[in-house]
Amino acid sequence: MIRFSLICDHEHEFEAWFRSNDDFDIQKKRGFVDCTSCGSHKVEKALMAPAVSTGRKQEKIALAMGEAQKQALAQLKAMAEKVRENADYVGDKFAEEARKIHFGETDARGIYGEATVDEAKSLAEDGVEFMPIPSFPEDRN
Repeated sequence: MIRFSLICDHEHEFEAWFRSNDDFDIQKKRGFVDCTSCGSHKVEKALMAPAVSTGRKQEKIALAMGEAQKQALAQLKAMAEKVRENADYVGDKFAEEARKIHFGETDARGIYGEATVDEAKSLAEDGVEFMPIPSFPEDRN
């Protein structure tokens, strides 16, 4: 996708996205490109500066991404803690207990525990809904 700065014959400036330069030309020729302010179909590409990524900009992006990762990690930790507080730990019997709950052989309740990859695949094939919860180093103390 390419973002173009555009300008109409009434000097209204706006931006639009296109798959390619040819896509812009085709849409303009067919009358699909119009000014967002006045509706004029007399639209041309405006001069625009290329987006250059500076070292400072890259640092800001990295910091923002780092902060987003910290927030996501905090949310995952909170979710895992909530599960541990509100569900029964069934250890390595997770697959067996989940299947019993799914097929109505025991009362429905929240559970968590461990399952092998093969057990998880088998549960999924049986239509048992489950979700892995993350484990963090501090959880192992």
